[in-house]
Amino acid sequence: MTWWWQTLISFGVAILLIWLALLFALLVAKPDRAQLKEALRLLPDLLRLLRRLAADRSLPRGVRVRLALLLTYLALPIDLIPDFIPVLGYADDAIIVTAVLRSTVRRAGLDAVRRHWPGTDDGFAALSRLTGLGQ
Repeated sequence: MTWWWQTLISFGVAILLIWLALLFALLVAKPDRAQLKEALRLLPDLLRLLRRLAADRSLPRGVRVRLALLLTYLALPIDLIPDFIPVLGYADDAIIVTAVLRSTVRRAGLDAVRRHWPGTDDGFAALSRLTGLGQ
């Protein structure tokens, strides 16, 4: 019986340490308010972009799986940092979206992202600037 509790406690401590490490990374990479406002303006086009990329069968399967997991994460009410915490509450979502989009560009190319972008050219330029796409 004691090994079961030790395993359970070890697992709980490991999850807590991972969560603390992610929280620290988010605090270090925290975007400023202007960037966050710009990102929120792009949100509707960004969600359409993610859905279109995830449905594109010409993209590698791994990219589509990552995008589907990202959409699932964004739909879930559970976040690394709760959304009611000012600035940081939405910053975790922005950072995770940025990481997945950068990964998508590395594997599928910037042209695939550009081809599926539903917004304006100015919106795509803002998306590229915020996420560092194409760099």
